Amino acid sequence: MAERFRVMVIDDDPGLREYMEALVTRQGYDVYTVAGGEEALRILDEANPDLITLDVALPGMDGLDILRELKKKVAHVPVIMLSGHGQARTIVEAMRLGASDFLRKPFEAEELEIAFQKALEKRALKMEVEQLRSRARTESEMLLLAGDTPKMREIRDILEQVSDTDITVLIRGASGTGKELVARSLFQMSSRRDKPFVKVNCAALPSELLESELFGFEKGAFTGAQKRKLGKFEYANGGTIFLDEISEMHPSLQAKLLQVLQDGEFSRLGGAGDVKVDTRILAATNRDLEQAVKSGEFREDLYYRLNVVSVHIPPLRERTDAIPLLCDHFLNRYNEQYGKDVKLLSPEAMATFMEYHWQGNVRELENMVKRIVVLGSEQTVLDEIHLRETPQDEDEGSSEDSLDLTALGADLDQGNTIDLKAISKRAAQIAEKKVIEKVLHQTRWNRKEAAERLRISYKALLYKMKENGLSESA
Repeated sequence: MAERFRVMVIDDDPGLREYMEALVTRQGYDVYTVAGGEEALRILDEANPDLITLDVALPGMDGLDILRELKKKVAHVPVIMLSGHGQARTIVEAMRLGASDFLRKPFEAEELEIAFQKALEKRALKMEVEQLRSRARTESEMLLLAGDTPKMREIRDILEQVSDTDITVLIRGASGTGKELVARSLFQMSSRRDKPFVKVNCAALPSELLESELFGFEKGAFTGAQKRKLGKFEYANGGTIFLDEISEMHPSLQAKLLQVLQDGEFSRLGGAGDVKVDTRILAATNRDLEQAVKSGEFREDLYYRLNVVSVHIPPLRERTDAIPLLCDHFLNRYNEQYGKDVKLLSPEAMATFMEYHWQGNVRELENMVKRIVVLGSEQTVLDEIHLRETPQDEDEGSSEDSLDLTALGADLDQGNTIDLKAISKRAAQIAEKKVIEKVLHQTRWNRKEAAERLRISYKALLYKMKENGLSESA
């Protein structure tokens, strides 16, 4: 049985309290009635109401004073004000203080029920939004800020200090480290979180299109401009704009961006006047901006404007302690998304992940885990990692494990015949030997496990080991 909502009725009229108790109980709620505001505040924790009705005219502290105190203590609980007068000034002040509704006495039972429903629906929606916002913030922080290295602790401290300011932040790091998630975390932790978050990829559009995308244009500004278009900066007004891959912005646009950073103003393409905006700017790059400044590709004055606070996200290989947490998160996310039930990664898979270089950083890890969930198997992903990690000097091999391409080239130059089938067979043998050897090393020469990973029988593996001269002592 679902838990009943609890309503607290605050009214000094005994007759009205009795009427409200009967009416509200009949409508399916539990009821607590109190004669005054002071008493209501004393038993607030005990009553733990989901909704409160409050008379405006009370002895001692009046209804508006009690409303102020209630909103300090239980801001999430809707309060419906009741009054026999309904003066406009009182209504306005009550709504300003946070009342969810205002009913004039005497009221119909249906009026009260509708007011209850609206207030509780609004409360439920607000709680859902807060939960989603909290979840988004938690996921962002976990995904990006996981790890307990000194560097990650320093980054978390910096973000905490600057999140609720208007300071421009330059987020740096290799591709896939999660720069956008840093930007979103900063946004979620800021006082602008109820306003827009607008992302613009500066590398995705050519210069002329990027300008109109960022700053908009007036009707007739160019051929095809049939009506005014607002730019991303205007859409982000009051909120935050995230300029990804800022280093790819053309120098002519850099000058216009500098104006926004300095004055909070810009002009639309074809516009006569300036547009003023209040937008926080976050920027990201995976390039060496200092070098770009030296080479003249990036304006020095813009660099110093952007680089007020700089956050450098280390690659995943430098914070491998975050990998288990990230794997668990991605497993849960994609199990839910695809209706799968893949359990924790095997010790072998986790060990492989901990040793892997992760050139693509968190994004590559996410894609790997996603494939494991979709395919329902780790093997394909692990085989791919093992092949990628084959050392270059092993690839070149000794003379007996390689093809003499120089000799083959000489034969071709001299017009000699070439046995292509024999060359193909030899190349296949070399590749096969290296894969088997790699898997044997990965499994610490556990032949049964290696055979399973190579999808061949145990006997076939022993034959191939013998054929290729592979032994643990080799």
